[in-house]
Amino acid sequence: MRVTVDPAAVVAPGSAVRLRAMLGPPPPPAAPGAYDFARDAWFDGVGGVGFAVGDLEPVRLDPPPARLRLVLAVNAVRWRLAQKIVARLGVERGGLAAAMVTGHEAFIPKAQTEAMRAAGLAHIISISGLHMAIVGGFAFGLTRLAIAAWPWLALRVPGKKWAAAAGLAAVAAYLLISGAPPPALRAFITAAVAFAAILFDRQAISLHGLAVAALIILALQPEAAGAPGFQMSFAATAALVALAEAWPRPVRELSTPWPIRFAQAAGVWIGATLGASLVAGLATGPFALQHFNRIAVWGLPANLLVAPLSSFVIMPALAVGAALEAFGLGGPFLDVAGLGIAAMTAVAAGVARTAGAQLVVASGPPFTLAMAFLGIMLLCLWRGRLRWLGAPLALAVALWPRPVPPDLWIAADGATAAVRQGKAALLPRPEARRFGAELWARRRGLTPTATEVFVCERWSCVPGPGAPVRLALSWTRRAPDDAALAALCAEAEVVVLRAPAPVTPAACRGRVLLTGDDFARGGAAELYRRPDGWWVVWAQPLRGRRPWTG
Repeated sequence: MRVTVDPAAVVAPGSAVRLRAMLGPPPPPAAPGAYDFARDAWFDGVGGVGFAVGDLEPVRLDPPPARLRLVLAVNAVRWRLAQKIVARLGVERGGLAAAMVTGHEAFIPKAQTEAMRAAGLAHIISISGLHMAIVGGFAFGLTRLAIAAWPWLALRVPGKKWAAAAGLAAVAAYLLISGAPPPALRAFITAAVAFAAILFDRQAISLHGLAVAALIILALQPEAAGAPGFQMSFAATAALVALAEAWPRPVRELSTPWPIRFAQAAGVWIGATLGASLVAGLATGPFALQHFNRIAVWGLPANLLVAPLSSFVIMPALAVGAALEAFGLGGPFLDVAGLGIAAMTAVAAGVARTAGAQLVVASGPPFTLAMAFLGIMLLCLWRGRLRWLGAPLALAVALWPRPVPPDLWIAADGATAAVRQGKAALLPRPEARRFGAELWARRRGLTPTATEVFVCERWSCVPGPGAPVRLALSWTRRAPDDAALAALCAEAEVVVLRAPAPVTPAACRGRVLLTGDDFARGGAAELYRRPDGWWVVWAQPLRGRRPWTG
């Protein structure tokens, strides 16, 4: 079970509590073809979700099994570390720092999250490949430097392999502290394959190693193939590895004065940063458009400004500070990380305030994502000029014409709806099921808008004079009597009842009447106006017959 509690009720991991909650099955897709939370909940072993009603009461239980005690002990360490970081740096800086170290995102203010998302920097919040690469690379580089600085040891041990072992230990410890969420686990496996390649005298960064990591992940988590995080992380990594293989390596001159060497190194570093950010953004763009329907217009320059801070200041300082905090010595390093986070959030806030910083783009037809994936693979795996044949395929999601959006959306329980008018999604009940309505509007490239073109009472809405679709909506669980239903049908061409199907009066003939029985079978619905009538597309048939679709 997964229960949402009042944010003010801070409950430490391992605490036993008693509460009253409203529970239900994991929700189905908010719209036909949309994200299926029930699928992920089934693979995560979550059988029900809900929210707490009333206060939480502490209780005393019998000691849990040994394995659960170990998990609770690790989570308690993570929680205490997150609290120490927030107490040291404050909520504005410490919330992000705690999320980047322990994976706890509860301390981050909502406005800060929205600003990071609008600036294209939201990927820094969740623990993923970037964080694992920085932590593992920092440990690898520091260990190799320490061995090289000790001539006696450098002549007697394989420094590179010892550094790889240190990097592997660092990412394993980071995975443990982060709570091993799926993105962090995938990043750990990828990093572990790279470090293992060094230990076995193989090339660390190669497309072969990336393929091995992907096979391991899919063997452990077959469901990850449909996860946006898996698709985006491996597309970006494949593009970066292909860029590294194609990057020209100029011959180094001997006895070059240090100012010239510094200028050359700075030019190479700037060019590599620009190239990496551009290539990674292009590789993940099709998946971001299709799954999240958002474009951070200034995401590239924002990432270019923040990348040095994240790579050379924030993450190394957090890694050292978190490791030393167990001895009470991590404060100075956490303060340095806090300064970097303050600069990063300033960049995010400035970019988010820019006009047109974020655009909403409708999802393309489902097959365009497969075309884009094929194009990216051609660009990354093929050698020679023929690889550029994949470029138009990689742009399929962005360039393919969008179909005409539906005229009407109805939630999976029939309790609310949205009506399309131009580029706006009019919400007769803007306070109800807001998340589902916003998700549907974003997938269709529309803007959710509260409207007064529907006249709403306590349990129902009827269309006003300016309604683009004459929709009548009744969200009470009791079926209306014949007179009330006849009144709804007299006002509308589409009538939606949350209650089960009543006896249809004569006034409802010729109307599209959708009842609770229809939504129980079909889930959320999209309606298209056709010359010969209304065409209804249901969400449930698109899900197929799966263990989580019953």
